[in-house]
Amino acid sequence: MKTFIVIVAIATLIGGFSACERISHITQPTTPETEDKSGEISIGVVLPLTGHVASTGERMKQGMEFALNEINNAQLGDTRLKFIIEDDTSTPEGAVAAFNKLIHEDGVSVIIGPATSSATRAAFPVAQENRIVAISPTAGARALGAIGDFVFRVPLATNIVALQGVETTYAKLNYQRVATMYNETDLFSTDRDTALRETFTAIGVEVLTTEVFQSGDTDFSAQLTRIKALEPDAIFVSALPPEKPGILIQARELDISVPFIVSSLTSVDVEAADAAAEGAITFIGWLSTDDTPGNQAFVQNYNMTYGTTPDVFAVASYTSVYILAEAIKNAQATDAISIRDALANISNLDTVFGKFSFNADGDAIYEEKALIVKDGMLQPFE
Repeated sequence: MKTFIVIVAIATLIGGFSACERISHITQPTTPETEDKSGEISIGVVLPLTGHVASTGERMKQGMEFALNEINNAQLGDTRLKFIIEDDTSTPEGAVAAFNKLIHEDGVSVIIGPATSSATRAAFPVAQENRIVAISPTAGARALGAIGDFVFRVPLATNIVALQGVETTYAKLNYQRVATMYNETDLFSTDRDTALRETFTAIGVEVLTTEVFQSGDTDFSAQLTRIKALEPDAIFVSALPPEKPGILIQARELDISVPFIVSSLTSVDVEAADAAAEGAITFIGWLSTDDTPGNQAFVQNYNMTYGTTPDVFAVASYTSVYILAEAIKNAQATDAISIRDALANISNLDTVFGKFSFNADGDAIYEEKALIVKDGMLQPFE
């Protein structure tokens, strides 16, 4: 494991050196004087408000609007942010159409979104080609930030999450033989599964089988039955929110008792799976009880407003708006180049995730956590 981590660190360092040209370009001043930024700034928002992951999109919208109200009431003074929200219908094609509408009809300089990695891979090139800033709150597949210097994303990349998460869980569970399941129609799920299997190979953990399913599937009994017959020590699931509870419920119905380690498991998923979620483990960057700057006040006020505790998708969206607001505050002007430059230079910003920075590829840097469901609640995996 130590050897593998050193190799990954060296590769990351090399990648950082290769990005020097981008950093050099970004950090050059774009205007000699700071523009008067008083007034209203329109921000495009692209979310899946209908389609397969619409329920997640609605929670993300709540997180963004909650941040918007706070910022407009306090943070930017004379500058007010305004959202122009477009539905990407949970599809890559819908995301591209939404980006084009916001850029060419509404004339925005920056877009928050899309949500899924599949939609982000399709839409980020549109932003880059038109030199418009785009920042995804939740797209975690590798290489998305490297699409160009105008695109950023808030989640940790799948390879980082897989490496750190496996390091933590392997040390405590000592699994030697595992099985994986993933959504073959979703970029994030397929990339996460690949990153996990790469990590397992590096540390000598045997992958007994890899089972696949698709978005919209509701019956996972065949895949789970095949996995059960192989008697793995742990099962890793890479999926979008709609499929995760069903997998956990059906696994417990089949009396599969080994640990399930599930991508981005949230309180909403835990509630939907009920007792079947008990003992499930996830790698994630936030917990409602974290003592990070402003987190407890945020959780309390969000609960008072919406009658529920925020999940990590709402939190990532909330944080994305604050990161963008910080960049607008620091930017020399409100054009896309100035905002891009300010985003690229964000380092050790206090957020509810803790200290937040962007690396040379516009990808996030902050502390990841391993969580486990105990007594129906996500808690630190210790």
